[in-house]
This record gives sequence, C-alpha cells and structure tokens, in this order.
Amino acid sequence: MFPHHREREQPIFCARAHVFQIDPTTKRNWIPASKHAVTVSFFYDANRNVYRIISVGGTKAIINCTVTPSMTFTKTSQKFGQWADSRANTVYGLGFATEQQLHQFSEKFKEVKDAARLAREKSQDKELANTALSIAAPQDLSDELQSPPVMCVNGPEDKLFRSQSADITLSSEKERIKKMLSEGSICEMNLEAEFFSLQDSNTKLVAALHEANANVEQWKKQLTAYQEETDRLREQVAELEAHGGHGPSDRLKDELTQSLEELEALLKAKDEEIHILQSKKVEYHEMEHDRDEAIHRLRETEMRNAELERRIQNTEQNLNNSLEDRDRMDSEVQRAIEILDIKIFDLNDLRQSLVKLIDK
Repeated sequence: MFPHHREREQPIFCARAHVFQIDPTTKRNWIPASKHAVTVSFFYDANRNVYRIISVGGTKAIINCTVTPSMTFTKTSQKFGQWADSRANTVYGLGFATEQQLHQFSEKFKEVKDAARLAREKSQDKELANTALSIAAPQDLSDELQSPPVMCVNGPEDKLFRSQSADITLSSEKERIKKMLSEGSICEMNLEAEFFSLQDSNTKLVAALHEANANVEQWKKQLTAYQEETDRLREQVAELEAHGGHGPSDRLKDELTQSLEELEALLKAKDEEIHILQSKKVEYHEMEHDRDEAIHRLRETEMRNAELERRIQNTEQNLNNSLEDRDRMDSEVQRAIEILDIKIFDLNDLRQSLVKLIDK
C-alpha cells in the first residue's frame, strides 16, 4: 500500500530531523526512532485530497501520519517540537539542528493543517451535493457516511478534556490536604521550639534554684552563728553595764556595739536575698506551668497531624482508584476510536469508489 501511495503523492516540503516516539508504557519518555537525522517530508495526494507526513529510515517507514485539522504541532524547546497522532496512538517528536528549521517546519505544519481543513470542508460539501443528486445507495450506508467523522475529530479532544479535568480536580484536592498538613507541621515546629526554649529556661532555673537552696542553707548556718554571736555580745555588754567601772573600757564597748550593728546589717541583707530567692521559686513554678501547657499543645498538634496524614493516605488511595478508573475508561474509549477509525477509513475508500463510479 505504501509504494502505491508514493506513486500518486507529491512532496511539498522536506526537512531533516531526529525522529522520536513517545514510550507507549510510561507516556513520558522519548524513544529514538532513528539513529541519525532522517528526511521528514510533507506529501500531498491530489486524488484523495489528503496530506501526509512521511519519513523513511532504511526500508522502514518511521512516520506515516495523515494530517487532520485537529492536530497541533507544539514547540517544547528551541529545537524540538511534537504532535499527537490519534490513529497511530502515539506522539511524534522531532529534534532539529537549528531553531530556524524548527520554525519552518512549524509554519509548514500550520499551512498543511489549514489546507487539510479546507479539503475536508470541500469534501463534505461535495458529499452533500452528491447526496442531493439522489444517487441510489442504501439508507443505512449514507447514515454511516455522515455521522462517524464528527466522532473521529472530537473524540480524542473530549477524552483529553475529561482526563485533564479529573487531573486538575484530584490535584487540587491533594494540594489542599498537603497545605493543611504543612500548616500543621509549621505549628508543630513552633510549639517544639517554644517547648525547647521553656525546657532550657527550666533547666537554668532549676540549676539556679539548687544553687540558691545550697546558699540559703549556708546563709542560715551563718545567720544562726551571727545571731549566737550577737546574743553573746549582748550578754557581754549587759554584764559590763551591770558591773559598771569594773568592766572593760568605753572603747571596747564601742567596738562591740559597732560589731553588733554590722552583724544586724548583714542579717538584714541575708533576709532580703532569701526573699528574692523565694520570688524566683514562684517564677519557676510559673515556668513549669507554661511548659506543661506547651507539652499539651504539642500533643494535640501531633494528633491533628496524624489525622491529616490519615486523610492524605485516604485521598491518595482515592486518587489512585480514580486514575485506574480513568485509565480503564481511556483504554475503552481508545479501542472504540480505533474501531471507528477503521470503519471511517473503509467508508472513505467506499466513498471514493462511489465518487469515481459517479464520475464515470
């Protein structure tokens, strides 16, 4: 069939490029269809009024694609472009040596696509005109000739639109759950930071409190010794006053009085330090209360995060189920499209035969 088509087709544009095809399994990776750059040509069949893209590597046809008005050539980089062929159920990619060659091929693709659209419109007008001539033909056959092309053109686009809509809906739901989880994680991190800060302050206060308690015990012993010394000095002063002139001199009395005043001042200072340490102990209890509250909030946040993780797992499971259902529906739709394409191709050949018969 291929050589026969080449005899009645004429090349209208040629370019050299590296040819790739999409991986049918992953639908993401490119598989090289040729080891080296090959010639990619646009051909026009005047008898059938059809445009095709053909590329041959050795004795094998790498590209044999009929251009339809629904096709679109997309530039994905400065030197690479691609288009989808629903009949072959694949995506072709071309890598050019320069950006100018890619631009020329893209412009030619647009021209050929517009020409294919005009050719289809003329073919449909001619078919309507032939129908108006009341050529004898079975009613069920004419019905089949009119309806399938519309399904062939719109089918893949409708399928793609439904798939993209499902992807957008599922992706938005997943992003919303992830955002909730990230907000919970940020809150948990803030609470953990606050908790660690409180723990550090608590450790410092505990150390200061232990040191203060040790100092208090030491100060209490010193205070008791000072009080005993004060009492002893007072007794000595009282004895000296009672004995009158028989006791020590006035100078010794003044020294004892001064020592007593110094001890009382030191005792007052120690009382103030004890009061300060007691107030710090109250602050330590308040810090402990704040730490307990932070621990409680941290546990609540962990519980919320666990709930969010569970919801994400459920959403991912639903997403996987939806993707499986969508893939199954896509495969069924694709099989139906392939069957319709075969029938349309047969009907087009039959229509061409009828047109030739009418012309004769």
